[in-house]
Amino acid sequence: MIGLVGLGAMGGGYLARLMEQSCDLVCFDAMPEARARAEAAGAKVASSLADLSACETVILSLPKASIVAAVMEELGPHLKPGAIVVDTSTSEPDTTKRLAAEARGYTFLDGPVSGGPQGARTGTMTMVVGGDEAAFAKVKPLLQKMTGKLVHIGPSGAGHTVKIANNLLCAANLVLMSEMAQMAERAGISLSELLTGINAGSGRSGVSEVNFPKWITNEAYDSGFTMGLMRKDVGLATGLAARLGIDLPATENIASIWENSREMLDDSADFNEIYKYRNRSNA
Repeated sequence: MIGLVGLGAMGGGYLARLMEQSCDLVCFDAMPEARARAEAAGAKVASSLADLSACETVILSLPKASIVAAVMEELGPHLKPGAIVVDTSTSEPDTTKRLAAEARGYTFLDGPVSGGPQGARTGTMTMVVGGDEAAFAKVKPLLQKMTGKLVHIGPSGAGHTVKIANNLLCAANLVLMSEMAQMAERAGISLSELLTGINAGSGRSGVSEVNFPKWITNEAYDSGFTMGLMRKDVGLATGLAARLGIDLPATENIASIWENSREMLDDSADFNEIYKYRNRSNA
């Protein structure tokens, strides 16, 4: 049996995908309305974390490290020997390493994901996994049902470290592409023409190839990932750098831009709307 904890935008996508794959699944969320949505969709819903005790694999999709730690404190003692927990949250590597080291009778893997709610729903997201290789091999067939790209990259905490780096690069590229868009406009070059040229050259990125055409140029701004979530992830990057004792001036500048954008964009706005902020601030 598979357990799923967290039924938000991503967890709800996992739920739909796994039900579509006819998996034996039981889910839980601390919010009654989330449990009600899952029941309405025909899912088996647990009334507490203790009800996941029979699960061989438990997938976590939670907002932040402190909540992951609190869930594991309650859930861990109930897990049966040999169970595997896969934390798909964007969490803190230090917390992940501690939870893996404290696991008794079960294995804790970090498997953060990219691809947003649509990727979670369609099984096209990317997952980078850190932790015990034997446990990864055991759970790999299940994770392949949820992902388009699945890689094991190192020991415990490696997945979350790489995810933090990935999201910081996305945040930086959104800012830089937004600034290049304004520069091109001032030079008489349309955004469409700019993207055509950039995407044919070495400066292309996921932001220029995906974010701009899918959510920015059409002004859709409906990716399902918010400014608040990206600000949190940028903060994870600066916090990790501080704990490692390294100076990352470019990262600090990018973090300042995302933080200062609060004056225009609140946490509920789509994260691609940073484009509006950079164009307004440089007008």
